[in-house]
Amino acid sequence: MPSQSGRANGFTVVVVAGTVVVVTGMVVVVVTVDVVVDEGAGVVDGVMATRSEQAANTTTAVMSQTRRMGRDDTTRSPLVASPRHSPHTPPVATIRGGLIPRGDELVRGEVSFDTGSITDSPTDDVVVDADGLVVSPGLIDLQINGGFGMDFTHDPTTIWHVGERLPELGVTSFVPTVVTCPPEVTDLAMDVVANRRPDGYRGAEVLGLHFEGPWISPEMHGAHNPSYITAPNPDVARRWAESGLVRMVTLAPERPGADRVAGILRAGGVIVSLGHTAADFETAQTALAGDASAVTHLFNQMSALDHRRPGVVGAALLSDRHCLVIVDGHHLAEGALRLAWRVLGPDRLILVTDAMAALGLGPGTYPLGDGPITVGEEGPRTVDGRLAGSVVTLPEAMRNLVEATGAAKAQALQAATASPARLLGLDDRGALRPGGRADFTLFDDSFDVVATYVAGTRMADGRR
Repeated sequence: MPSQSGRANGFTVVVVAGTVVVVTGMVVVVVTVDVVVDEGAGVVDGVMATRSEQAANTTTAVMSQTRRMGRDDTTRSPLVASPRHSPHTPPVATIRGGLIPRGDELVRGEVSFDTGSITDSPTDDVVVDADGLVVSPGLIDLQINGGFGMDFTHDPTTIWHVGERLPELGVTSFVPTVVTCPPEVTDLAMDVVANRRPDGYRGAEVLGLHFEGPWISPEMHGAHNPSYITAPNPDVARRWAESGLVRMVTLAPERPGADRVAGILRAGGVIVSLGHTAADFETAQTALAGDASAVTHLFNQMSALDHRRPGVVGAALLSDRHCLVIVDGHHLAEGALRLAWRVLGPDRLILVTDAMAALGLGPGTYPLGDGPITVGEEGPRTVDGRLAGSVVTLPEAMRNLVEATGAAKAQALQAATASPARLLGLDDRGALRPGGRADFTLFDDSFDVVATYVAGTRMADGRR
């Protein structure tokens, strides 16, 4: 068969008689393939083999991709494929040579997967060379308001569109967050999650909704529109709990009726988190010893830690509950972050982005609910200067945590994988164990994303 050549994601691809030679920088990867060439469209379907030759000490992950060479439109296939599988079916494969989190350390190891799940049966048939890379469970974001120009409260129908982009940032599962808003918005969000998943959806998995409000404190509304704050409503709480669509609710425990709705939510499997609250120490302590399982964006928009009035912050630190923390360089001073890390550690501190529509974009004006937010050097701000979410990614938050606190990289990974999974009660993700979902993120040494798999299928290469 004649030779073919082309460009693919910075790789030079040459196909000669069943062999693909991929040249990228100083790395030459020889890939044995079953090849189907469409002479008209120039389509090459390749199957990755296990041989690679490096011309220098350059680290690379071996990837195959279905590519229309010489054209702008690209159809993505799994990172690895096998002659026994359709290009869109996750095959038996082993990621080998990478550093895998084990407790507080990264150790060299391998992970194998088949049809979306991790297996305990390694294979040499299809191998991803992850030498020099970190192979992590997929990242889980429990508080994200939107991204890429879209805001979930402003338009809940964008949830799945953002989800399609999140693997670029290493995220394989997320809990879309809707801030304080009219009831028709939360109803629409529930309908979008329940009934509007696009056919053929390829993106991060939606784990349910996070309603941050409307049962919050008027004193601590932050960037939320205070006109939409309402009293806790048992009927609404019961409907949310029975829907199976709401995963988390942030509320202020001092609001009349908050204890009752917290009980209804918890009984229905919904995580109750304290946030946007002016509660005193005793009220917060009682809530955290009862139906509240977490604290939303610790330190921000809550009664502060004082030597005579320890507030919600003091109650949170003294509890055994998880605390969601935004590590973007704006929400917390370094000393506050170090204090939180010292007390909470990787088992209780959960990294979240609280990302808003500007995530993945640049400075400008974006929506958050029904209000305009300006993003500049001081982060996202309302017209009166209040912080309004962030534009940090989870990999950036992990890097910031390591730099500020001296946390081990494996510990930072726990705070974005194992800890959120534990809070949600999920044992099928957050760790690389047989039987778990084949959700992985491959990072370089600086936590830059190299590749992301969701249920064993490569969804994205990292954003450079």
